[in-house]
Amino acid sequence: VQLQASGGGVVQVGDSLRLSCAASTDIRSIGVMAWYHQAPGKERELVATVTAVGNTNYQDSVKGRFSISRDNSKNTVYLQMNSLKHEDTGIYYCNRVGPRKFGWGQGTQVTVSS
Repeated sequence: VQLQASGGGVVQVGDSLRLSCAASTDIRSIGVMAWYHQAPGKERELVATVTAVGNTNYQDSVKGRFSISRDNSKNTVYLQMNSLKHEDTGIYYCNRVGPRKFGWGQGTQVTVSS
């Protein structure tokens, strides 16, 4: 399975971005999908999850600002990012939740500047 993240860019504090993650397979078979964030010099961490039926969960730091969703018909998972902060800078990846991760791919870079 290949996961292709896109939609990143350079934005200013308070701006919005919408990330997309296109999968090479039917994501209904994958189950829970997630977006992960790797800040410069730090470990990758999970920021949001979405189940096959659309139930969501978020890391405290992004609650109320980020929204994860999925379109099973397009095999795509989205991350709507609003009110962006400096600390949101980093590379964003999508993957399944659990031990049997797919390849991470290159992710998509988000840079939030003043």
